[in-house]
Amino acid sequence: MTVGELLRETARRFRDARLHFGHGTANARDEAAWLVGHVLDIHPGDVQNHAPKAVPARSTRRISRLADRRIRERVPLAYLLHEAWLDGRRFHVDRRVIVPRSFISELLRERLRPWLRRPVRRALDLCTGSGCLAVLLAQTFPRAHIDATDLSARALQVARINVTAHRLGRRIRLLRSDLFEALDRNRYDLIVTNPPYVDARTMRGLPPEYDYEPPAALAAGTDGLDIVRKILPRARAQLAPGGLLVCEVGDARRALERAYPRLPFIWPQTSEPRGCVFVLEREQLPAAGGVG
Repeated sequence: MTVGELLRETARRFRDARLHFGHGTANARDEAAWLVGHVLDIHPGDVQNHAPKAVPARSTRRISRLADRRIRERVPLAYLLHEAWLDGRRFHVDRRVIVPRSFISELLRERLRPWLRRPVRRALDLCTGSGCLAVLLAQTFPRAHIDATDLSARALQVARINVTAHRLGRRIRLLRSDLFEALDRNRYDLIVTNPPYVDARTMRGLPPEYDYEPPAALAAGTDGLDIVRKILPRARAQLAPGGLLVCEVGDARRALERAYPRLPFIWPQTSEPRGCVFVLEREQLPAAGGVG
């Protein structure tokens, strides 16, 4: 069997099984390319270029077994392979963290232009999870030092794996913290965060794939804003003058705008209409105890 034949067959099986895609891919073909590429040690984006090549029988059997588990157990492929891709970089993942899929990564490609108006020397990745955004921050702003925090000690273990793999241990500091609690009076030029933002109704209806992810990294109360409501009134005090808050809220955008009608949220365009990320400058944020 050739790479191309195996790719088509695996994609067909995924489509027939009516799997949910949303943990690193958006469709059956891309998911199949990821699986085939992983086993054959080919970048997922280059799999089609290897279409005529023959696949060893051992690799074919391994791909088939992994596809069987993906279909039978509905486990996200990232957990089967212990890898995820974000903005072309490979990261280690397992069930201690959610699968990386933040749309903030797209905004970092352009260094957050035109919203970021000051050099980044210190940045914070709040709710870091696997550490992927902290790594992207360090790579985007090579002169910056990054603090990356999470409440979950288990998530920080995964983040350490990724920080070490990308050789950024001298520039990324991992801290266990309930949001800003362990940061004292540190000030940052940039804060990025992809906090939990799934509302209670959506949580009840999520596809089976989401059952494998830590619920605390997804669920955020009745309207999806439990964590964002804690971030907004405190972010101003942690930002330097002219600093920027970048926060992903996904489908909670409408609830956020209703809750804070006076805040001048800016919503940069991403590749997915539901991938809602807002930016606010420090001076636009409410002071501690203020309202929207």
